[in-house]
Amino acid sequence: MDIMAMTAQLAEGFLVTVQIFVLTLLFSLPLGMLVAFGRMSRCKIIKLIAKLYISVMRGTPLMLQIIVVYFAPYYMFRMKMGPGYRFPAVIIAFVINYAAYFAEIYRSGIESIPNGQYEAAQVLGYNKAQTFIRIILPQVIKLVLPSITNETITLVKDTSLAFTISIAEMFTVAKQIGAAQTSVMPLLAAGIFYYVFNLIVATVMEYIEKRLSYYR
Repeated sequence: MDIMAMTAQLAEGFLVTVQIFVLTLLFSLPLGMLVAFGRMSRCKIIKLIAKLYISVMRGTPLMLQIIVVYFAPYYMFRMKMGPGYRFPAVIIAFVINYAAYFAEIYRSGIESIPNGQYEAAQVLGYNKAQTFIRIILPQVIKLVLPSITNETITLVKDTSLAFTISIAEMFTVAKQIGAAQTSVMPLLAAGIFYYVFNLIVATVMEYIEKRLSYYR
């Protein structure tokens, strides 16, 4: 296989990697906020459920979660999902896993805001929703962005775990080509793809951080 053909196959796998990355962020970021609210809820039952969810998601391997999500419909409900369920299973597993991490990041950011700001907003006539959206949330985003950047970079590398249920993302394609050619070059090429992707993500996040550093 020539270099052009190998690059084309890796590019196809890279598109799958990008899809996993984008869809995971798209759904896990808002879900993480909801879980964070549950974690800070005054209702003990909701708080306990959110705390248990975060503990399980952070305390078990993502690879195991992918396997459980994929096989759970059959072993729990005897539902045969078929090969078409593989990609949705990966997205579900990634979303529920990363939502737990984002939830703790959000919670730490929200709880770091001084109570005086809530009191000042109440004096100005803001209700709870207005206070959070207009005053608290912009500050929280600025505070937690570095931590979210770290998780986002980790997500790029974690997409390779989709191979667990035979999703042909970039790492899986590189392994298949490497095994067929008995060569390490496809893996090195995949490493370059990952590095460039991570470099782009880090650059974009750094730009956003600078845009939000309006007091510097």
